[in-house]
Amino acid sequence: MVQIINGREIARDIREKIRERVEQMPIKPKLAVILVGDDEASHLYVGLKQRACEEAGIGFELFLYPADASEPEIVSKIQELNARTEVTGILVQLPLPSQNADRVVLAIDPKKDVDGFHPANLENLKNDHPTLVSATALGIMKLITATNEELRGKQAVLVSGERFAEPLEILLAEQGVASEVVSPDDPHLKEKTQQGDILIVAVGRPHLINGEMIKNKAIVLDVGTNKIAERTIGDVDQESAAEAASWITPVPGGVGPMTVAMLLVNITKAWDLQK
Repeated sequence: MVQIINGREIARDIREKIRERVEQMPIKPKLAVILVGDDEASHLYVGLKQRACEEAGIGFELFLYPADASEPEIVSKIQELNARTEVTGILVQLPLPSQNADRVVLAIDPKKDVDGFHPANLENLKNDHPTLVSATALGIMKLITATNEELRGKQAVLVSGERFAEPLEILLAEQGVASEVVSPDDPHLKEKTQQGDILIVAVGRPHLINGEMIKNKAIVLDVGTNKIAERTIGDVDQESAAEAASWITPVPGGVGPMTVAMLLVNITKAWDLQK
């Protein structure tokens, strides 16, 4: 019988602890978000982040740009926010419509990069230095450890891009878990996903993974978010996956709430790093 990893419940506890911590801070942290374009999902995610910040007592500023905004204009705003001492964290909502995400993220002060994507933060993570780590990666690790399964010696398979996978590979290795990153277009996808004691899928393709592609008793983390006829579903066919997996995250209610909760954790950590 598959067990559900309840991301909403775990996230609720984390958010309450952050709210209590922010209440004790002499100067409240503030998040600045840059949102480019009209993508419906991006606007939804930013709204969730704003609500979470407001509930925790964290300041929030939103900067909206049209889809065709120039890269120099966005970078100029980031540099202005870097210099503002009351701004604790800077987040550029990805994906960007056409601008180069790597160059835009590179402009963020690493100590304010609450998404944890700056190369300097990845380097710090590799070298075990205090740093800001991808909120999604941190959230996934919290969900995995919530199963109370013995992780050392397990094999993880990550069906995703390299940017998403890199911090996760490092965090998994710290727990003694070996990782393999697999393209969703790999001709041997099924054979490779069947090797994963832990299967993490973050592609954005509904029902990419079904029960036949999952190792018996695997822990499955479904990071995908897809809108189908007003319903939100993940990348994993939850019904057939339930026949094989021992644990699975639902969509919605799994990785999404945890990403928002760990973003709040990162904002308070950025405050510590700066103060």
